[in-house]
Amino acid sequence: MHPAAEAIVDLYERHAATWVGARLQERELYERAWLDRFTEAIPAGGPVLDIGCGAGEPIARYLSERGYAVTGIDSSSAMVAMFEARLPHQTALVADMRALHLGQLFHGILAWDSFFHLNHEDQRRMFAVFRAHAAPRAMLMFTSGPSHDEAIGSLEGEPLYHASLDAAEYRQLLEQEGFAVVANVADDQTCRGRTVWLAQLR
Repeated sequence: MHPAAEAIVDLYERHAATWVGARLQERELYERAWLDRFTEAIPAGGPVLDIGCGAGEPIARYLSERGYAVTGIDSSSAMVAMFEARLPHQTALVADMRALHLGQLFHGILAWDSFFHLNHEDQRRMFAVFRAHAAPRAMLMFTSGPSHDEAIGSLEGEPLYHASLDAAEYRQLLEQEGFAVVANVADDQTCRGRTVWLAQLR
């Protein structure tokens, strides 16, 4: 396993303010179309779990403004503190997604630009975590890479780890936990090249 895989939390903890500032400067919610599709089947005001919520901007805020009850979890305490300051009427918790056990079911589960920081084995184990927090007919959406690989990006000049399984394995893992794929687009150019998965619990 690449050493950068174990440095993700510390990296975001130290550079939280810089990362959030850069994201807000973009002033474009390029995830909007996918978020709207994700929420189509979620009851009004329903609970949404945002895994890797960061500072709550812009995704948790978008969901909050549309009336959803958001619970954000992030491994970075700095990110969670910023989330709480920005969205005081929502819930944010410092937690490791790999060991998540909230004892609560959600109509929507989102792991946008967070799940793909896990190594391959941890990603495989996450599908049971998704299922354990999914209410009947819950929607699940996450981003991945387009193929089985590891990639090293950069955050403030430091290595930023990403990994992905291949599409066939993601489909198998979803199927094993009772999720049906609703949509999957690889390298979606309307969403800055992200590979997006949208699934629903049967």
